[in-house]
Amino acid sequence: MYLTPKSGLLLGACCITAIAAVGSIFELSYGQPDFGVPATATILGLSIPLTVLFFVAAVRDARANIK
Repeated sequence: MYLTPKSGLLLGACCITAIAAVGSIFELSYGQPDFGVPATATILGLSIPLTVLFFVAAVRDARANIK
């Protein structure tokens, strides 16, 4: 098993930021966002690169722990 606690936490953070990105896209696409357009756009702008960053970090950590 290659999943370490660190890579598991990174994958969890990746899932959360991906959900935030999808939710922000839907909020911006279908009417007035609950938090307003600037806040929702900021969440979207931050969550996309964070999703990629967390995923890459999780894969690197898992590969580093292959024995």
